[in-house]
Amino acid sequence: MQPTATVLVYSDNADTREQVRLAAGRRPAPDVPPVVYVECATLPGVLTALEEHHVDVCVLDGETAPAGGMGVCRQLKDEVFRCPPVLLLMGRPQDAWLATWSRADAAVTHPLDPGVFADALAGLLRARKAVDA
Repeated sequence: MQPTATVLVYSDNADTREQVRLAAGRRPAPDVPPVVYVECATLPGVLTALEEHHVDVCVLDGETAPAGGMGVCRQLKDEVFRCPPVLLLMGRPQDAWLATWSRADAAVTHPLDPGVFADALAGLLRARKAVDA
């Protein structure tokens, strides 16, 4: 059986979580493993998922309330040992400086462009594989 990659998707909006799953599909690129999604709608859910699963990449929605993805990203980078790479979903391109502040490894804007999103996710999965090797 082929190994899988686990992608944590954090958003308080079920439609956003579905858009992420649909944009990347089961395999965002031919050279990365198939993806299994772990969905979280709250910050406590994210923290629990990171403890219970081997997460390869986190996708965090910057528009989530009350704990926005940018603040969550910064918290994870500060507090989680060997924090997985983070792909941040931004509401607008002008928020790129906030993505930098949050220490996100990559960022894309809403609405999701499936090609751009899949490329960004695949790039982080490749980088994670190289670190784990």
